[in-house]
Amino acid sequence: MSFKWFVGMISVGLLISCQNVREAQSVDEGYPPVFPDYMFTSIPYNIAPLNFEVKDAQEIRADFGCGGSSLLTVTGGQEIRIPEKKWKEMLDISKGKELEITVSVWSSSSPEGVRYRPFTIRVTPDAIDEWIAYRLIEPGYEGWNVLGIYQRNLTSFEEKEIVSNRADKGKCINCHSFADYSPQQMMFHVRGEGGGTALWKDGELSKLPLETTGPKKSGTYPMWHPHGRYIVFSSNVTRQSFLSEGEKALEVYDLQSDLILYDTQTKSVLTDPRFMDEAHWETFPAWSADGKWLYYCGALPCQMPMDYKKLRYSLCRVGFDEQTGRFGERIDTIYNAERAGGSVSFPRLSPDGRYLLYTKAACATFPIWHKESDLKMMKLPGGEEVDVEILNSGEAESYHSWSSNSRWILFS
Repeated sequence: MSFKWFVGMISVGLLISCQNVREAQSVDEGYPPVFPDYMFTSIPYNIAPLNFEVKDAQEIRADFGCGGSSLLTVTGGQEIRIPEKKWKEMLDISKGKELEITVSVWSSSSPEGVRYRPFTIRVTPDAIDEWIAYRLIEPGYEGWNVLGIYQRNLTSFEEKEIVSNRADKGKCINCHSFADYSPQQMMFHVRGEGGGTALWKDGELSKLPLETTGPKKSGTYPMWHPHGRYIVFSSNVTRQSFLSEGEKALEVYDLQSDLILYDTQTKSVLTDPRFMDEAHWETFPAWSADGKWLYYCGALPCQMPMDYKKLRYSLCRVGFDEQTGRFGERIDTIYNAERAGGSVSFPRLSPDGRYLLYTKAACATFPIWHKESDLKMMKLPGGEEVDVEILNSGEAESYHSWSSNSRWILFS
């Protein structure tokens, strides 16, 4: 995921609408059935307009106010679409305060209109980074006829293609990673005949020689070192099996996984024998904010796929010397899955170095197919658990990323 800093200041007055609008004739003490449900959330002051709809509505009116002053009135059919310029002006006025939104709805069941109970949204002074990057693909088990890596502007609705498989629909593009949130240095994988790992660095596109250098292993899950010189990869032999019983359709698992380190300056692959043996599986590497520690998930091998429910990944870390490209002698276990239960994946450390966010499932290594998968967070350096139940639901939570100011989390 990539973010780029954006700062904007606008000096405005009140935005009271001059349009003639209808008044609802009845009042409902309940909250409006808006979708998406933005009620009582906190938002960055520079986020794009929070448009919404009301099912079966024929006409909607939304009144925005702050501190007792009316700021804006917007009307629509089944959907409220807020003008971007007026929205940004309104958020600037409301920074650090609460917006109050009153929604009125006219429908076949309420032809005279009903005004719902107002709800609030807190406008925080913490900005969100301008861009996010993600893979866009149709849902499915194995098809990738049309897919690509795209970027979306969170302060507007602009979406741009970074790379796609338009030229060859037999290729699968995945696992993109950026160096310290910079669009000037990124990499992604291209799966299929003639594929490999593509590197975009300082305006030049090249193919990393992972399969022909050092141990001749391909890269799977990557993570750039925060200072941009190194990329650490797990090298996984991944398979999937369809299940004949239970709610899950399939299980994705590894038959082998190691860690390799690519040096973009020397164009060489560095290895450590501790992370290359068959007695341990290592995956999902992630760097600390200062680049002095490598975190990863580690497990003892199981007979797969028969014993996938017995597979538990712990969270480990090892020191790293950026000058030599070598890992330290001591390996610490941050979360012991055999003792505490569950299985850890996707460790992600906040840029300010204060928090570690990860996914915990019941077992195995592919949490998006596990409904019980939840996000967990710990404080650093002590490992104290942080209550993040507000982030979790009855579905799988994973693929999380931090904003560059460590104030926001984006997750699926």
